[in-house]
Amino acid sequence: MATWNSRGLRGSSFEEMVNHSNEVYLERGLALIQKIPTPITPVRFDTESRHITLAYFDQQSTVDYIGSVQGVPVCFDAKECAQGTFPLQNVHPHQISFMRHWEEQGGIAFLLILFTDIEACYYMTLQELLFFHDRSENGGRKSFRRDELNEDYFLRDIRFPFIPYLEMLARDLESRDQQ
Repeated sequence: MATWNSRGLRGSSFEEMVNHSNEVYLERGLALIQKIPTPITPVRFDTESRHITLAYFDQQSTVDYIGSVQGVPVCFDAKECAQGTFPLQNVHPHQISFMRHWEEQGGIAFLLILFTDIEACYYMTLQELLFFHDRSENGGRKSFRRDELNEDYFLRDIRFPFIPYLEMLARDLESRDQQ
């Protein structure tokens, strides 16, 4: 049986918190956010338990979540980090491309990163992600340090399992309006 720290379950508890938050936002009429399943092709089944025992990914997935927040189209991915440095390889090029296209169509794209060592969630705008990504592509660091991030976008008083990321989305939208 898989344990909490196995590779197969990495990030699943954070996703459960985001899913719970999305349910709360839906109940309050604030947002409709859907978890996007990763498409797979089953290869082997256990006929007795009727479970898939082997499968492969059909195609690259886009992001973890897509939806609307009071008429604003949003897409985002949820990532987890156990230390103060986040490897950019955790955000795949096809995800960055999808997020760029999403914003070109008038939507808002972002990452939610749970820093488990300090129990804080960070809302990373696409612009900030692109800064670190471009730096990496131009020979710079292949990661970013937590101390490089904008303190205004940390959610530190999280009441697990609820993550109030809409507060940071509102801050992001306000910041964009001022530009």
